Amino acid sequence: LPIVVKAFEVEILPANTIAAQIGGTLILTCNTTGCASPTFSWRGQMDNPLGGTVNNHGMYSTLTMNPVSLVNYQDYLCIVFCEKEREEKSVKVELYSFPSDPVIEIRPSLGAEELVTLICRIPDVYPSDHLEVLLKKGGHVLPAKTVHESEGRDTETVIVTHSFNPVAEDMGKEITCVAELLIPNMDFEPKERISSQKLNANFGPQNTTITISPGNSAMEGDSVKLTCLTESNPPPRIVWRKHLTDKSIQHLIKNNILSIPHARFNDSGRYICEVINLVTNKTEKETVDIVIQGAPIITGLSIEPSATVQEGQNVSIQCSAESNPPPKIILRRKYDRADMGLYSAGNILFLPSVTFLNGGDYECVAENKFGNSKLDITLNVEYGPKNTTISVSPATAVKEGETVMVKCSSSGNPPPVISWKKKKANGETEKIFKNATWTMQNLRIQDLGIYECEAFNQFGKEEKVVELFVQARLENTAQMLPLIIAFSSATAVAVPVVAILIYVSRQAKINGSYSLVKALRLKV
Repeated sequence: LPIVVKAFEVEILPANTIAAQIGGTLILTCNTTGCASPTFSWRGQMDNPLGGTVNNHGMYSTLTMNPVSLVNYQDYLCIVFCEKEREEKSVKVELYSFPSDPVIEIRPSLGAEELVTLICRIPDVYPSDHLEVLLKKGGHVLPAKTVHESEGRDTETVIVTHSFNPVAEDMGKEITCVAELLIPNMDFEPKERISSQKLNANFGPQNTTITISPGNSAMEGDSVKLTCLTESNPPPRIVWRKHLTDKSIQHLIKNNILSIPHARFNDSGRYICEVINLVTNKTEKETVDIVIQGAPIITGLSIEPSATVQEGQNVSIQCSAESNPPPKIILRRKYDRADMGLYSAGNILFLPSVTFLNGGDYECVAENKFGNSKLDITLNVEYGPKNTTISVSPATAVKEGETVMVKCSSSGNPPPVISWKKKKANGETEKIFKNATWTMQNLRIQDLGIYECEAFNQFGKEEKVVELFVQARLENTAQMLPLIIAFSSATAVAVPVVAILIYVSRQAKINGSYSLVKALRLKV
């Protein structure tokens, strides 16, 4: 058989154009056929440095570039000599660098503003001007700023940033960085790298609002609920406060919900929700005004200086009530009409130098468009006995043996104590009874005379007298002796004596003589 001799040929692997990543390793292999003892030579474009290491292995030679750098961006020529023959092959090395996925960083602002900056870093890129980067939040492409940093290396780090003020609805959204290295006619993988991260930024509080149920204006007794809503991460500390009428602040609760189960008028006012983010060190406040409406409630009814006074003192009756709208207050003597004098269209009724006639019940009436409220108080005026009177039944002149009832009445506060005295012939008095009413039965002549009623209490006393006439029964029934006793203390003894002497004188003239003892003898 004939011997087949292979032709002398050269090839380079990889062939044609090669995409090599900067920083990686690239080995070019130059193979020969049809030559027993080939001689290899490697050259760079324009005799540039090879930027690699040549190793000959008999029938093939390698050029190793480790690491690949910008020096290797050129055409390489492998020349092979076989005795007197020469063959060569060339290959073009193109460079790129896209070694790793983007790195996402979410950075809060260090200043007073609440800006959050999204940072996407794509390290060691070449050529960086062929890199396209999209920064997305929840699928929405964000406008971004791009910066290239080389730091003296062959590659550059591409940094894409976007700053914004986060809101609550941003929390948990996907932050995505899509980087794509677009080099025409270069075959390498991957050409696109993607990284993503959930957004969890510290921000707030912001957009703080207060909701009120059932509303800013509620009726007295209703349940009112105030809810403080805010946007903040991490969740904030919430404190409720209230402005008081004296301009001070009342601390209420540390909760986002403030409940008032049974609203009262004094619950009206301005409420403050203070929201504090301890991480961002920011505080936000929101205020709301609450108005509680309803019919008046009387909160106080008093008498100064006291509910019990003495005649002649000055007295003021004061009434206080609360409601919204403010109440109209009327103070008046109970059951009196407004035109009777003891009336005040205000919260104070002044009574100068009171008398016993001013004592009694007074009422405070507070009213507005939602209704009215009433409250009573009693003024007790203390005074000494007045208007003391004596009544005698059946009459002050009675016959011996009959019955008479005597009654003494007097007004006073406290009620007077009634006692009776009888004046003696010598002008002295003798206590005989301690009740207002007493009865004398089977009257005798000794019962005639002047009786004194004394009405007494701690503030004074008053005395009244009555004269009792008793007609005696004599032995001769045709002859009656009228015994008359004077009504006043000055004549209490003189008048009866004179009357008797006149009678005795007349009888002596008629009969020649008269026995006083015999005439006054009584039949029992």
